[in-house]
Amino acid sequence: MTFSLRSDATSPMRSTLHLQGRLDALTFGEFDEAAARELQHLEEGSTLVLDLSLLEYISSAGLRSVAKIRKTMRARNGYTLLLNPQPQVGKVFEIVKAVPVNEVFKSMDELDEYLDHIQRKMLGGGEEID
Repeated sequence: MTFSLRSDATSPMRSTLHLQGRLDALTFGEFDEAAARELQHLEEGSTLVLDLSLLEYISSAGLRSVAKIRKTMRARNGYTLLLNPQPQVGKVFEIVKAVPVNEVFKSMDELDEYLDHIQRKMLGGGEEID
C-alpha cells in the first residue's frame, strides 16, 4: 500500500492531518511537503493533530518527519498531538519514546477532553501544559 494524506483545517488554531498507508523512506518526502504547507496556515500557539488511525506502518524516516513537525510546532508555541495510532504504529512510538504519552489519544473524544482541560486550566490561571 502507498501513502495518502487528507487535511481537515477546522480553524487557524487547529488542523488535522489524516495519514493512511505507509510512512516510510519512499513516502516521507510527500508527507513533509504536505505538512509544511499545512503548517503555513496555522497561527502561533495552534494545535496540529496527526490522525494515525489508517496509518499501517511507520519507519525511521516517518518518525523523523513527525519529530520535525513537533519541533516546528514547539518553536511556534504550538502542540502536535497523535490520534488513534494502530497498535503496531503505537508500539513503534512507545519503543523509541518519540512522543510523550500525554500527546497520544485513542479517540477524538479523548483528544477534545484534553484540549478542553488545557483551555480551562489556562483560563483559570493554572499552570501551563507542556
